[in-house]
Amino acid sequence: MTVKQILDEKGRDIFAMGPEATLGEVAAELTARRVGAVLIMEGQHLAGILSERDLVRAIASRGAEALSAPASSIMTQSVQTCGLDDLIDDLMERMTASRFRHLPVVDEGRVVGLVSIGDVVKQRIEEAVRERDDMRAYIHSV
Repeated sequence: MTVKQILDEKGRDIFAMGPEATLGEVAAELTARRVGAVLIMEGQHLAGILSERDLVRAIASRGAEALSAPASSIMTQSVQTCGLDDLIDDLMERMTASRFRHLPVVDEGRVVGLVSIGDVVKQRIEEAVRERDDMRAYIHSV
């Protein structure tokens, strides 16, 4: 299964904020949207990504005053991305090895979606269930 298939099923909505957004604003949006990360965009350019973990670390080190800092102050700037044709097994391996949970999807230089580890695991489980059911059907047919 590919990233394109995941996006076709879950949708391609992109939640993004600008680098000047405060961490308090980012936290409020993450909570309201019930998501774990936000893309930080400057126009159409992916400037970074900011996750719940990043927020927790900032608050733990700087206290509540961190919430007035801009997103650009703690976002991950060197963002790993994936493409529409990437396989979910490869994504799972990359996410596990690098210990991150969100990958922006880029096609022809444009961000076209975001895939989370939850999306990947959900697809792998569905794939395993289909394989199990196919195997049971085969066994019962012989």
